[in-house]
Amino acid sequence: MADTNRIALVTGANKGIGLEIARQLGKAGVVAIIGARDPGRGSAAAATLTSEGMPAEFVQLDVTDPVSITAAADEIAARHGRLDILVNNAGIVDERDGPPSSGSPEAARRILETNFIGALSVTQAMLPLLRRSPAGRIVNLSSSLGSLTLNGDPTSTYYAARLIGYNASKAALNMLTVQLSEELRDTAIVVNSVSPGYVKTDLTGHGGWLTPEEGARLPVQYALLGEDAVSGQFVEAGGPTPW
Repeated sequence: MADTNRIALVTGANKGIGLEIARQLGKAGVVAIIGARDPGRGSAAAATLTSEGMPAEFVQLDVTDPVSITAAADEIAARHGRLDILVNNAGIVDERDGPPSSGSPEAARRILETNFIGALSVTQAMLPLLRRSPAGRIVNLSSSLGSLTLNGDPTSTYYAARLIGYNASKAALNMLTVQLSEELRDTAIVVNSVSPGYVKTDLTGHGGWLTPEEGARLPVQYALLGEDAVSGQFVEAGGPTPW
């Protein structure tokens, strides 16, 4: 692949919204690196995009495994020398999650380990490569469920969705966006939290309102922000989301 192309890593991209984000980035001429735990599924996803005429690759990446993360960063460095876009998409839910009075602490720990610690770990590992980009972009796939404002608003659609582990993991991810954006404000890297909406994927039990194609559009838009890019935002399709 020509190094003149932008290089993007999308975590958890072998299916669902992650795969669609990679597809739409590929359509924009970006080399989309499919990050996935399972080599078979990840390679198959990359092959699918390649067969559709898009520049796609696979790298084995388990966001909960530090050795895997380091190896992925080393591999991307060896292939391309830099990274232009990081989409922290990998995320899980757990059926044992629930309200604070009854949700499983073990489930909350597992969710936080993937959705927040995993994103933090991958971001730290990829930052040296993003610093080599003329315009680095980090997109954290958040959720309106991570909004403290909406969680505390009885009129909000999300008020009754009391999932202490999942909601806390997205609130923590938003904190990563806020603090990292401030830390990098004098660099060419911008960081934003993007809520794709309620998307029909395995994560939601295919009970969402949006298709993966529709849900991927806003994350891709923020991954491709130009010179006038904003940083430190929390947004959804309808506009800014309150923290």
